Amino acid sequence: MQMRAIMARAPVIPVLTIEREADAVPLARALCAGGLTVLEVTLRTDVALAAIKAMRQAVPEAIVGAGTLTVPEDFARVAAAGAQFAVTPGLTEELAVAGRHAGFPLLPGVATASELLAARAAGYTALKFFPAEPAGGTAMLSAFAPVFADVIFCPTGGITRESAPRYLQLKNVVCVGGSWITPAAALKAGDWAQIEALARDAASLARRS
Repeated sequence: MQMRAIMARAPVIPVLTIEREADAVPLARALCAGGLTVLEVTLRTDVALAAIKAMRQAVPEAIVGAGTLTVPEDFARVAAAGAQFAVTPGLTEELAVAGRHAGFPLLPGVATASELLAARAAGYTALKFFPAEPAGGTAMLSAFAPVFADVIFCPTGGITRESAPRYLQLKNVVCVGGSWITPAAALKAGDWAQIEALARDAASLARRS
């Protein structure tokens, strides 16, 4: 699948930091049951790669990506785990080259107009706006829209259930990334019913038509 098609599947992409490998499959099942089938597992824990592999094997309806790739070598690691897309917090020339040869789509992060220009020059027009809130939020994205009419965004970073609808009403925003769907307390308790309910609510958020 192309990155644009992946982004269009749901209004919210859960950004997941998984501490226990055993949580991976029930978490993915709960999120998919709630209507969020595109999942980003960040490479911030020792079990992230194992979590991606487990989700791919046990939850075929999920599109499982890897987030927080920061060096080219990460692409081979997440490919071996079965990742179907990758997300980077920023974009270097080395990451852009690795992304083009990865065999799966890349969603690179940008925060400024100069970074956006560099990403577009490297061939990427579906971008992560990160960190969204500190980098200017909806005001920055609104300013980008008329200048970079061919670019679409998945803003991530500091977005909440309360602020997500404002982002989703922007014409250049296809989806948002967020972690509010998986509260730490619910993950620790294995409260999959709560996570499914939060996912269902997030999946119901309206996007600009």
